[in-house]
Amino acid sequence: MLLDFACSAGCELELNPLQALLMEEPTSIQEVMTTSGVQFGTSGARGLVVAMTDWVCFAYTRAFLQVLRERGELPDGTGVAIGGDRRPSTPRIMGAVAAAIRSLNCEVIHLGLVPSPVVALYGLRHSLPTVMITGSHIPDDRNGMKFTTAQGEITKRDEVAIKAQSLFRDQLFDSDGNLIEPEGLPTIRTEAREEYLDRYKKVFGPHALAGLRLAVYGHSAVGRELFVELYRALGAQVETLGWSESFVPVDTEAIRPEDVQLARTWAAHGKFDAILSSDGDSDRPLTSDERGEWLRGDVTGILTARFLGADSVVTPVSSNGALEISKAFLCVRRTKIGSPFVIEEMQNLADAKEGVVVGYEANGGFLHSSDLSIPSSTSRQIRGGILRALPTRDAVLVHLAVLLASREQGKPISELVATLPQRFTASGRDQQFPTQTSLLLLERLQRATNQRVAEWCGLDAVAARNTLDGVRISFSNGDIIHWRPSGNAPELRCYAEASSTPRAEELVEKGLQIARRIADEQEN
Repeated sequence: MLLDFACSAGCELELNPLQALLMEEPTSIQEVMTTSGVQFGTSGARGLVVAMTDWVCFAYTRAFLQVLRERGELPDGTGVAIGGDRRPSTPRIMGAVAAAIRSLNCEVIHLGLVPSPVVALYGLRHSLPTVMITGSHIPDDRNGMKFTTAQGEITKRDEVAIKAQSLFRDQLFDSDGNLIEPEGLPTIRTEAREEYLDRYKKVFGPHALAGLRLAVYGHSAVGRELFVELYRALGAQVETLGWSESFVPVDTEAIRPEDVQLARTWAAHGKFDAILSSDGDSDRPLTSDERGEWLRGDVTGILTARFLGADSVVTPVSSNGALEISKAFLCVRRTKIGSPFVIEEMQNLADAKEGVVVGYEANGGFLHSSDLSIPSSTSRQIRGGILRALPTRDAVLVHLAVLLASREQGKPISELVATLPQRFTASGRDQQFPTQTSLLLLERLQRATNQRVAEWCGLDAVAARNTLDGVRISFSNGDIIHWRPSGNAPELRCYAEASSTPRAEELVEKGLQIARRIADEQEN
């Protein structure tokens, strides 16, 4: 079988947990998850790079494909497209994924290092499953895999089916879970990238951004060259800033202080209409105003939905309450945090024929399950056309919608934002907060009386509680604090909403301090 151990009589073998697991035949994915620590989160499977051995990545991918084969969606010879971000571990993991694809007599379609929405769009257009290798915004000692079927991102039901799969390990791997012979990848096929660019070029035309001066903060985002190429093709003058050859963990929801200062400095000297960026796999946007102030993702989400003429909007419970207060949409639905939940509710609304349905997350990721009609406009210099449904996060659509809405209204982006109801959100995280500690914290917050919670927070009386995802406390003065464990790392997330940005930021820090204090009390 998989492991060949030689031992003299009386010798006791000392096997590490992974080796012990691999001597079991067959092995379930649930066992692989438990033993390796690589788990499903809100955006696919993620874990430490050292835990994401070739075998673990092979097993996850093979299990995903086995589910499709059981459903009759993956006959022999089917193409499976793969892409990845710029993390150092990505090429190795792509090789393990390719090995799993070939093990089921399917064709590897190599799309190279491209944004997640490029990979997802290619799969949707060509009715193929895809695998994107990315850890998104988290540090590069971690990585992950996003799986999509020919219909779109996997759902929570799909995750259950994948976890239930079992498989045998063959002779491809050594005792440490490494491929004995590195798996070669075919020549990169560039049509996916071109199809994604054409999606926007054909609808918006070569003059849509004419006259705008933009900067692209590239850092290590996999879509940085694509952004520059596209926005220049749409008529903008584009300058590149902050390119990095080493991986930079830019989180669009918890923006690093150094990125806040960089944008302000660049804006002061460059006189840009906006600075544009994204996270590592370039599906979540970062957009600044003309002053270099980064816009919150739940603000750009409202602006984008409004520009696109959406009827129904789906967003997680943590997003800015200005959405409802604006009364700009016929239907608003709130979900748990994570694109699978947003996508599921979007589909429910689409099935109910609730008009043009879109969704967004507080991290800025924007999705649409309806085709979008972009009207032609001589004054706006937009060609017009149909943007086909893309129910996965897409940074480019947000960049364009905010820029074009600003031009349409003749206002700089800062004034465009000011047209929304004045509610402000902030978020932060404690990156050294074990998941089990987070769960104990939530349990204590749920058990505590309203008076006790108000005392902990030093705030007015509790007005409402929401436990849809974590614990979200609304106070009588309008302040909101929301605690939730990260779905991707041993971190505690804290969100806040208030009547000003400084107040929201103050509440985030207060929320993290409260969490640490309660955790210390539990330990003692």
